[in-house]
Amino acid sequence: MWLAALVLISTAVLMWAVAARVLILHWKIGDEYVHHWLSIAGVLFVGVYTPIYAYFKRRKPMSTPRLLKVHVFGNLLSFTSVSLHFTQQITRPPQAYPDLGTGIVLYAAMLAMVGTGFAQRYLGVRGIYTSLRFVHVGAAVTFYFTILVHVLHGFGII
Repeated sequence: MWLAALVLISTAVLMWAVAARVLILHWKIGDEYVHHWLSIAGVLFVGVYTPIYAYFKRRKPMSTPRLLKVHVFGNLLSFTSVSLHFTQQITRPPQAYPDLGTGIVLYAAMLAMVGTGFAQRYLGVRGIYTSLRFVHVGAAVTFYFTILVHVLHGFGII
């Protein structure tokens, strides 16, 4: 639990550093900015590994403890990378402020996934486990639908 909490605290500190312009992620590698590459990596991990984890959790229950560790910490690190991109976007100057429509929904879905996942895994809230699981899975489904719209919007398709 303490390592997961440390990742979340580190995320908050890094977000502050980006917002305060102590950490600059607005420089290009290829055609995209570093903060975009970070968010792409984070979203790809969540997008690919989460269904793999869900599949193997049911098909090979013996592998669940190892898979769960990768799921938890991989998703926490993905949340960190997406948080840095989100912070970079919301702290842009007014003349360059982005359209945050799908970005806000995506970030809210990730916050819900991380919050409910952390509560399920570490806080021992067994009494409301079913409700948390419903929100956790619902946030993941929202994430998948919204990321599709976000990418299509980013490419100017919709």
